[in-house]
Amino acid sequence: MPPRRRQQFTQENVEQQLQQIHLLDPSSTSENLEQLGPIIKQIHTNRQQEAYLRAVKQLIDSKDAEIEQICADNYQEFIGSVSTLFTIKSYTTNLRDTITSLDQSVAQVGQGVVEKKRALLKSKKTVANLDEAIDTLQASLRVLDVVNRVGEMIEEGKYWSALRSLEDIESMPPTSLSQTPLFQHLLSSLPSLRSQIKDAVTATMKQWLLYIREISSEVGQLALEAMDNRTRRWRSRREKDPMLKLNRVGSAVESVTYEKIDHNILDNDRLKVDFTPLYQCIHIYTALDALDEIRKSYQADRKAQSDLIIQDTLPLSQLSPVTQEIVGFFIIETHVLNTTGTFRSERDVEELWDALLGRLSSAADRALSRETEADSYLRVKEGLIAFVMTLEAYSYSTASLHSFIIVLFERYVSLLEKQFAKRFESIISQDDCLPMFIENERDRDSVLDTVWLGNSEREQLLESPLPINFPWSSGFYLCCQDIRNFVHNFYQFLEGVSQHHRNIDDLLSKSLENLLTKHIAENMARRAEATSNLSQLAQIITNLEHFEVACAELERSLTTIRSSQRGGTIRVNASSAFSSALLRALARVNASITSKLDDFFGLSEYDWTPNSRVSSPSMYLYELINWLTTVVDTLVIKEEYKDQAYKSAVEYLADCLMEFLTGRSIPMLNENAIHNILVDVDFLEDEFKQAGRPQLLAAFAELRAIESLVLNNNVQQFLNPTIRQNNYAVIRAKRLQSMLEKLARFGGQSRDAPTRERGERRRKEVEAIGKIYPVETR
Repeated sequence: MPPRRRQQFTQENVEQQLQQIHLLDPSSTSENLEQLGPIIKQIHTNRQQEAYLRAVKQLIDSKDAEIEQICADNYQEFIGSVSTLFTIKSYTTNLRDTITSLDQSVAQVGQGVVEKKRALLKSKKTVANLDEAIDTLQASLRVLDVVNRVGEMIEEGKYWSALRSLEDIESMPPTSLSQTPLFQHLLSSLPSLRSQIKDAVTATMKQWLLYIREISSEVGQLALEAMDNRTRRWRSRREKDPMLKLNRVGSAVESVTYEKIDHNILDNDRLKVDFTPLYQCIHIYTALDALDEIRKSYQADRKAQSDLIIQDTLPLSQLSPVTQEIVGFFIIETHVLNTTGTFRSERDVEELWDALLGRLSSAADRALSRETEADSYLRVKEGLIAFVMTLEAYSYSTASLHSFIIVLFERYVSLLEKQFAKRFESIISQDDCLPMFIENERDRDSVLDTVWLGNSEREQLLESPLPINFPWSSGFYLCCQDIRNFVHNFYQFLEGVSQHHRNIDDLLSKSLENLLTKHIAENMARRAEATSNLSQLAQIITNLEHFEVACAELERSLTTIRSSQRGGTIRVNASSAFSSALLRALARVNASITSKLDDFFGLSEYDWTPNSRVSSPSMYLYELINWLTTVVDTLVIKEEYKDQAYKSAVEYLADCLMEFLTGRSIPMLNENAIHNILVDVDFLEDEFKQAGRPQLLAAFAELRAIESLVLNNNVQQFLNPTIRQNNYAVIRAKRLQSMLEKLARFGGQSRDAPTRERGERRRKEVEAIGKIYPVETR
């Protein structure tokens, strides 16, 4: 391939292009120097052509001789060629001159252009440097503004925005600013700014911790009030629906109902707890990769706050505020635990809970150790139960507190027993021992709903016209009322307690037995033994009879008296105590009657050695019989008790008359005195027969038999075992022997021979009886 020929530029071409250049355009504010470039290039090309021509010329000059030879050989052709060359040479000379002239002109113009270009480039470089400086300065200003805004954001509490701004500064792409000392200084100050953010957000959280400590009590109060409302609603519903009786607050059935009306304790019309400072602090510390640090700090602060809730001494009046604060404390902790992910550990919260629960139990225990009123224990229990049920709803374990409540329950029962024991003693000591008088139907029904009676007696009293005297006194009614109150208070303590005493029914049985036997039955027996008023004794006996019935009825009704507590059959083994007290009261009636009989015997004026026999009884017996029948018959007691009173009185009469005849108080007597006593016995027997009580005559059997034996001189028959067993079995040999000794003593002192002879016979009979029955005692 032939070499590419270089393009040739003629003078006309160059001049034509120069004429087309307008360096200064009147309509333009800048110089049109760019158009010079192609022309200068063409000029440069022409210069190359000129050099080429000069080289050609030299070649031509060096080849002239050869050319002349060639011309000689080729003259004609040479002449034509020379002519052509001259023509070319003239053109070349002209072109050279033109190029030289043009070169000088272009050189002059180019020099100015170059100077202007140099100045222009320098100006552009200066402008570029200024632009770069301005950009750098503006970037610096923006960074400084961001840094300044970081401080403002810290003051405004916009910690996350401040932290993000620092991260934006640190993650800026490399620029000219990156290499400046100012930027490096700013970078070195970022840790300090992060520390400021950290300190500021920590201070905010510390302030928030102080705030939640101050509102914890209010949070707890709201929660306890909500639980109280929840308990009342459930109690009302449970009373309407017997099937719900055994379901307590917190049970599955109750919880389903409560979920429909649940509300947020931390966000309501009365209180709104803002957790933003805590969340913000956690967020910032997480971004700073220092979450463990704030977690430990928060745990330490909350532990310190929990330690301040309960002091070493806790007055019972402060128990409610303390439980409110504890409830608020752990409701807040639960919210933090549920809303902060892994920030809060369940184990840490449980440790705080266990420690605080232990201190609460110990403080309450110390405070109650000085209390002697059962109501104090009940108030503490109610406060603790509300506390327990509230926090159980937040899934806190309350088993230890339930166990503590059971311990308090045992103490409570002991104090309750003492309290009611005093009340029973007061009721019995102040009882007027008069039948209880009722005027209207409402009072009658109220009393009958309170006391325990058999169905037949209850129906009878309901059918009786008003006004009415009940068989019992007010003491019986008040005791029944307090027994019901005791059972109610007993189970009231267990209301809401999920853990029950293992022997709760046994404990109630023992408590009731203790109250009924030691503090009612025993006090009534002592009251009976301390009085001689037969009407009061009769009322005490009636009360005791009703208490015997009440014990049996109480067992049957305890399952309905007690609240929703589960349990087995409750036994009240107190009937025997009232039976024993009844016997003591009856014995006191008998003793009172016999005491009065002693007064009558004190009026007797027996002559134990009369000269004659009487035909009429002693005068004091008329008054005695009249008093005895009047008093016993008017006693408001059962007929069987009246029979016992009569029997005891008649036996006492017989014993007194027997004591006259056989006792040591009368040293001697004669047959006339025995006969006179037998007349009195006949009178007494006749009176009791007329009173319709012939069964009482058996009390005089021995007295009549021994008198008949002596007066009929049948002592020898008594010495015969067979006859004695058949006819004189009721006679005790010792008594017969004593009577015979008195007769023998009288005969031995008599001056009358027959009398002395009878006395000697009586002495021998005494000796005979002593030989046969030496060991018999009275």
